[in-house]
Amino acid sequence: MHAPVEYADIAADVLARVRERAPRVHCITNSVAQQYTANMLLAAGAVPSMTISPEEIAGFVATADALLVNLGTFDVERRSAINVALDAMRERRKPWVLDPVFIERSPSRADFARELVSRGPSVVRLNHAEFAALAGREAAGDGPERFAQAHATIVALTGGVDVVAAAGRRVTIANGDPLMGLVTAMGCAGSALVCAALAVEPDAWLATIAALTAFGVAGEVAAQSARGPGRFASWIIDALHSLDRATLRALVKVS
Repeated sequence: MHAPVEYADIAADVLARVRERAPRVHCITNSVAQQYTANMLLAAGAVPSMTISPEEIAGFVATADALLVNLGTFDVERRSAINVALDAMRERRKPWVLDPVFIERSPSRADFARELVSRGPSVVRLNHAEFAALAGREAAGDGPERFAQAHATIVALTGGVDVVAAAGRRVTIANGDPLMGLVTAMGCAGSALVCAALAVEPDAWLATIAALTAFGVAGEVAAQSARGPGRFASWIIDALHSLDRATLRALVKVS
């Protein structure tokens, strides 16, 4: 188990590698979230791409460093693009993140998310309601660890306090601010940031912790000046862009 300052340094090191290497993250995501997700990736130092065109998707994904599969817009075109993209990622053994948005509201979406879990996501990032729909049980107790072990993945359970769980281990991340929940696409952007971290850090456990820690600290920094969600939405992008080791060490709340 690492001390908080060690988690801060891990987040700083991963963020530095993202800025140095500029990995490309291909995002199949909510149509409402595309622009904000792209801006957040650019602020972190990564390169976004977004096409779901059947003529292009395989080529874009084949040369990407990581893939985000977000079910926020669950239409026929995106469902087809997801299948093509995952075939391309499997051949190249690149990391990918599943973000099963709103599966608790749609049985067909939940069924598709379960199919996707069987295809081996590096990380599943979701909230408590989505976890219950996906796992068939609440996230209380050791539910996230059991799910992670059963599916050989990392569970990133986000909420007021984030939990990163793997087989037999978990950490909690208490960074962030309530304003993050008032901005459309904030969770989608957080999942994309996990992708960027996975692209430069081979340990998915550490990559996920690093990304969510940096994201939460950036939210706290932005909230120090923002009076509401409008300005906060842009200031968190600025905060992530300028986030440094000293700020992470001063604010990190990981245990």
